[in-house]
Amino acid sequence: MKILIADDHAVVRAGLKQILTGVSGVTEIDGVANGKELMQKIKEKDFDVVVLDISMPGKSGLEVLKELKNAKPKIPVLMLSMFPEGQYAVRVLKAGASGYLTKDSASEELVNAVEKIYLGRKYITPSLAEKLADFSWEGDKFPHEKLSDREFDIFKMIASGNTVKEVAANLFLSVKTVSTYKARIYEKMKLQTRVDITSYAIKNKLID
Repeated sequence: MKILIADDHAVVRAGLKQILTGVSGVTEIDGVANGKELMQKIKEKDFDVVVLDISMPGKSGLEVLKELKNAKPKIPVLMLSMFPEGQYAVRVLKAGASGYLTKDSASEELVNAVEKIYLGRKYITPSLAEKLADFSWEGDKFPHEKLSDREFDIFKMIASGNTVKEVAANLFLSVKTVSTYKARIYEKMKLQTRVDITSYAIKNKLID
């Protein structure tokens, strides 16, 4: 089995690589720091599993996931995140990921998750299975589920207290572009102020 790790922190990549040496049948573990490097790497070589961090500079992990699945739809992808399942898990599974694992549980579950998705199965925790059972795949159940992946990222950053200028700098976007996204978020969610966004996010446990 050949595994590719995508995470912008070298220390994290090294730690994940160490854990993944315990995967049955693993022959190679490679690493990249961003989405651009990941797409280049999968063009150069065939991998059996990709472990992808959801928070990376430039394109978000969700955007990279969609690009990856378009290029190599059969590669199983395990999304790693510092965020709780309720914030991103359903969204990444809808986008084509084979599993979702929070970083705080990675040391215990990573090997099991990778071996499972390599065999063509989904890696879903019992708590996530419960969320999926309650989720309406045909229609949006909550206002924040109407947001695109990029809109959702910006929504969370605004809810956490970031200004438009700070969001723009963090995501490498122009202030004008972020302002446009912000206006769409207000419209789609029928909210009017930053306080409304923060209150909604706290109530629905979308931010810590």
